[in-house]
Amino acid sequence: MLSKVRACLALLFFVLFSGCAMHQPSEPKGYEKSFANEDIYILTALYAEEMGDYESASKIFESLYKESDKMEYFYRSLKNDMAAQQYEKIIQKADALEPKIKDAELKRFKVVALIRQNRLQRAKEFALKLIAGSKSIDDYLLVSDICVKLKEYEEAFTHLERAYAIEHGEKIVSKMAILLYMNLDRKKDAIVQLETHSRIYGCSVDICNMLAGFYSNENDIDALETTYLRMYKLDGNSEIAKKIVQIYGYKRDYQKMREFLQESKSDNVLLLQLYIQEKAYKKAAAMAQELYEESGDTLFLGQSAIFEYEGSEDKNDKAMHKSVIAKLKEVIEIKKDAMYLNYLGYLLIDHDVDVKKGIIYVQEALKIEPESAYYLDSLAWGYYKLQKCSEAAKIIKKVKTMDGADNEEVVKHVQMIEECEKIQKRKKEQK
Repeated sequence: MLSKVRACLALLFFVLFSGCAMHQPSEPKGYEKSFANEDIYILTALYAEEMGDYESASKIFESLYKESDKMEYFYRSLKNDMAAQQYEKIIQKADALEPKIKDAELKRFKVVALIRQNRLQRAKEFALKLIAGSKSIDDYLLVSDICVKLKEYEEAFTHLERAYAIEHGEKIVSKMAILLYMNLDRKKDAIVQLETHSRIYGCSVDICNMLAGFYSNENDIDALETTYLRMYKLDGNSEIAKKIVQIYGYKRDYQKMREFLQESKSDNVLLLQLYIQEKAYKKAAAMAQELYEESGDTLFLGQSAIFEYEGSEDKNDKAMHKSVIAKLKEVIEIKKDAMYLNYLGYLLIDHDVDVKKGIIYVQEALKIEPESAYYLDSLAWGYYKLQKCSEAAKIIKKVKTMDGADNEEVVKHVQMIEECEKIQKRKKEQK
């Protein structure tokens, strides 16, 4: 591929020196070209660049400059020399042209070339002369970068301050903060610098990210929380939302966590868990229903049913029973989950909706988890409701020996079933 570029280059030089292209350049008017075949030269140079043949591209652009006296071609030649790592050639070209043209851009190329050669003191000398004439922000930054490489951090910071006085740019303040924090061990000053800038000019993602990094290193959790909240308001980033939630979890500030999740809608599953933890069952039911509608996951439909019941002020509300039963039936049709089978069965039993059907559901749950004290209690309660107290007593006797026997409702069932059994025994004896 490079051979093709060089072939093009050879052709160009043939045209250049053949006499048909050589002439004294005239002043171009408007859209006029500086010399014949200028477009061909440009296209060939650009093609050489694209192919990575920077040396050839540099030569063509240098020829363009000589034919046209346009400095943009000379700069492009130097740019290609830089890409080809021909640093000494850049310095020589700049030195040759400098007496004729007092050009800041030319000096910048020379300074960068000296930096690339690691001739830092020499680069600094030229860079200081450069800013004396230009007072340019980019030149202040260039000198500052050289000073950092020379480990002259105080001087580097001084040049950054001068640049910042001209323009309150993020790039400049970021460099100032890094110098203060990393090199000058003035960590508080670095944070103050960024905070002051962000309060006046706004906290961009980059500035806030840097602040967050500093606060994390300093283990300042409160400031980190504030910074992440500012970042989240900028673009609603989901990763930042996770970090905010993690901070609230670390601080055990569940109220703020809930408020943030309600406002941001960044993690509705976690918000559901908070509602459950706080026993805010009405909110939990609504959130579970919303999650079910979004995902189609019957786990959330089952949760919505349970919390609709638990959050109801009137547990005997027939309309509520109908809604909860319908949801639970839909869940178990898709998946035979023991918990939902038992919950549905117990609801049918406890509220006398359909005790026999309720017992069937509980028995299905026990096939899956036969040693569950709560499911056995539900079955015993079903037999009690059917006045089969001796059968209920056999089951509840086993429940009394299991974990969960101290549950308030289980204790109540034990007492009522045992009393029922006693009454039925006395009746039999009387007969």
